[in-house]
Amino acid sequence: MTEARHQPSMAFFDVDETLLATKTLLDFWDFWATSGAWPLPDRVPDLRALVAAGGDRDTLNREYYRRFAGVPVSTLTSMARRWYDAHSRGPRAFVTTAVEALDAHRCRGDEVVLVSGSLRPLLEAVAEDFGAAAVRCAEQSVTDGGLLTGEVDRPMIGQAKADAVTAFVHERGARAEDCWAYGDHVSDLAMLRSVGHPVVVGGSPPLTAEARRAGWTVLAGHTGPRRTAVGGGRSVAASDNSR
Repeated sequence: MTEARHQPSMAFFDVDETLLATKTLLDFWDFWATSGAWPLPDRVPDLRALVAAGGDRDTLNREYYRRFAGVPVSTLTSMARRWYDAHSRGPRAFVTTAVEALDAHRCRGDEVVLVSGSLRPLLEAVAEDFGAAAVRCAEQSVTDGGLLTGEVDRPMIGQAKADAVTAFVHERGARAEDCWAYGDHVSDLAMLRSVGHPVVVGGSPPLTAEARRAGWTVLAGHTGPRRTAVGGGRSVAASDNSR
């Protein structure tokens, strides 16, 4: 009897605290604010205090991106890559269970896509490191002169993630029931429900409760260094032609 061949599908990964063991927007801001790469806006409220105080996530996300108004895209890209290079060398930089899952998907020939509310320049550095085929994120508006306006099209949070996954699956002519999605936060719930194989990463009580109810896979949120490297990652700018 001939063994059935694996049919390549897609695996969608949230990034913050799913793949990288950090909140990238907060950590990158700390790095940016102390780097001297660009003058900070006057009287910038403490970002971590704003997040701790709660509030609408879409609003907070837009306010975050407005802090970069007037910054050249090239400067942001350079600093994002410097941040990721430093972060990736840390002893607890990654969620190792998710990294192992991503490596397994790539070895099977699945197309890996990062879906995150974080900065595209930062996510592209992650995607190149892991060989992800594409990134779906909030797109920052840029002037003809290459300066960031501070605005984004749509924060990649909640339902926006599910819509991005659904659109990408449709673009590729795939079936959602054959695809995978990985997330750690309740805001990833819509994305997880949009595919046939949802995977919860870490111990979020709302997500683990839903996983028990629906029979989803749950991965422990163990953190550590990058122990494996798939290699052969493609440049997202060159490979993601569906943007």
